[in-house]
Amino acid sequence: QVRLVESGGGLVQPGGSLRLSCAASGSMFSILVMGWYRQAPGQQRELVAQISNGGGTTNYLDSVKGRFTISRDNAKKEVYLQMDSLKPEDTAVYYCNKVPLGPWGQGTQVTVSS
Repeated sequence: QVRLVESGGGLVQPGGSLRLSCAASGSMFSILVMGWYRQAPGQQRELVAQISNGGGTTNYLDSVKGRFTISRDNAKKEVYLQMDSLKPEDTAVYYCNKVPLGPWGQGTQVTVSS
């Protein structure tokens, strides 16, 4: 069972940047495909970015391509989401999880507002 703890969210102005981190427990992390998901108020949770177990393959939601970068450090059992050129529509609670899904962590709130 993988336990996940997200951090790094906050309030940022449009055009700003944030870096989210996800710390995982368990011995299976290095073989897992991992993803960052987000859920805005009144919306369904959506997959924003995913990364292969070795980190060589990444995929992104169209609306974040060119602005967000997912990466991982298997030695530290961590996944990251670098978010640049943030927009108000990026406001959401962000979660990391494996693909396919496991138990959810508490998420981290990202608010983009002037």
